[in-house]
Amino acid sequence: MSRVSDSAIVNVSGVSRYFKRGSERVSVLDDLNLQVPEGQFLALMGPSGSGKTTLLNLIAGLDTPNEGEIWVGEQCVSSMSEAQLARWRNEHVGFVFQFYHLLPVLSAYENVELPLLLMPLNAKARKKQVMTALELVGLEDRNSHLPSQLSGGQQQRVGIARAIVTDPTLIVADEPTGDLDAKSAHEILDLLGTLQRALNKTILMVTHDPRAARRADRIQYLDKGRLVDTPDEELYEGARP
Repeated sequence: MSRVSDSAIVNVSGVSRYFKRGSERVSVLDDLNLQVPEGQFLALMGPSGSGKTTLLNLIAGLDTPNEGEIWVGEQCVSSMSEAQLARWRNEHVGFVFQFYHLLPVLSAYENVELPLLLMPLNAKARKKQVMTALELVGLEDRNSHLPSQLSGGQQQRVGIARAIVTDPTLIVADEPTGDLDAKSAHEILDLLGTLQRALNKTILMVTHDPRAARRADRIQYLDKGRLVDTPDEELYEGARP
């Protein structure tokens, strides 16, 4: 097997994902193809049920396709075992979630450190990486705070620090501004843009918000499991770059 395109870091080729409901086959993604160049900020939009999060999960190794291949760099993610995927995700994918998914009993520092505990690093090396990540998101002075002592925007910054602490190949963000007020959402999108430009990070973001999508380099629309050129104008008016 070989990658579809040597110029792209993400290659999705002929991917289908479906589920069985009794004797019925329910299609979520249908023969989908997508290439994402290294360092690009890509937004995925589409109505609920269009397959956005499923596609994100497949690329991030949280799910596997029924048909087709997914390559990230030189790795064929779609052919990995569960154990291989777990190791690959920890090393190569940084996750940013809508509801942060921080552990409430751990400090900001300890939440960011979590992915590093699965890697062969000593405490000194972990501390250096954690503090670097917290500095990048502007929270080095809040490293001892619990999530309950931070605002929503600050909690999402901790989530982003956790996502970048392993220096991942990809950052995948599922509605990263969906639970934030307008000011905090603006700041989080600024931060993602800075990470993309300063660190050349490839970012894949699912969003329903046209304002968030416009911050990306490129917008792709999904409808009924397929990429479409023309979005539903009523849903996505103003979303095109």
